[in-house]
Amino acid sequence: MSKFIKDLKNNLNGENIRIVFPEGTDKRILTAAAGHLSNSYVHPIVLGDADELKQIAAEENINIEGLEILNPKTSELSPRLAGKFCEVRQGKVTLEQAEDIIQNINYFGTMLVHTGYADGLVSGAIHSTPDTVRPALQIIKTKEGVSKTSGIFFMRRGDELYVMGDCAINPTLTAEELAEVAVETAKTTMSFGITPRVALLSFSSKGSAKTEEAEKVRLATEYAQDKLPDTLIDGELQFDAAFVPSVAEKKSPNSPLEGNANVFIFPSLEAGNIGYKIAQRLGGFEAYGPILQGLNKPVNDLSRGTTTEEVYNLALFTATQVMANRHDS
Repeated sequence: MSKFIKDLKNNLNGENIRIVFPEGTDKRILTAAAGHLSNSYVHPIVLGDADELKQIAAEENINIEGLEILNPKTSELSPRLAGKFCEVRQGKVTLEQAEDIIQNINYFGTMLVHTGYADGLVSGAIHSTPDTVRPALQIIKTKEGVSKTSGIFFMRRGDELYVMGDCAINPTLTAEELAEVAVETAKTTMSFGITPRVALLSFSSKGSAKTEEAEKVRLATEYAQDKLPDTLIDGELQFDAAFVPSVAEKKSPNSPLEGNANVFIFPSLEAGNIGYKIAQRLGGFEAYGPILQGLNKPVNDLSRGTTTEEVYNLALFTATQVMANRHDS
């Protein structure tokens, strides 16, 4: 186990943060949730039919004794959640429609978070990113002053730890929106006890290419620096100029990062998604995430290729976000 994960656990010990796992019928989810029963970091809440989950647990030899299970189809919470959903949607759905929508496990789980029954949500093992994010945007919504949610990954290999974003949500961003992603990523990084050194990436370093794309990153860097003047932020930089000190000396000799960035902001989702997967699959980095940021309460999205360990760890990340939000409020 890495020191980073150990530190997360130490900070969460005794907190029993209530995390809902909508996809209880997936054995990876059920195994990870059961794993949290033996600690006091996370109190898991799993959605599904209790008899079905017990059968899966028996077949897979998973001990789920004491696991809190809620079935959206039969839960006594469902009528109240449907009514609250109507209020959130402000007349866009009828109560009858809301009662039907609440049967969807991601909507039910997100409403548990919205109403305070749960503190955060982890989904996406068998659902697409839109299926996880759409309820969050409709119900929990973004924080005041944040126009878009974005998705970051913590990338770990041995003692190396980096943060990459946006790798999950926004196909294209304006300079202002890209700056917002940089600022929110820096804040998220700090909430995990890491001092951010933020590089906004491009195919250009400090004007080496004169294009609209490079100019957007340059402007985004200025906006981000203005919003977080006490945080080390620089761009536009090619990855090697942001990461390799000897290259930084040649390509960006005046950069305060000096080739030692640990947070990398990609100019587009295309670049970000490709970049983190290359680091994961060719570089041997473990990818934790995507961690969604900018929401009022934590909702996080798994990859459908996720492992049990990644589900377990993402619950720790989600619980850490809960603690950070409590501290901020």
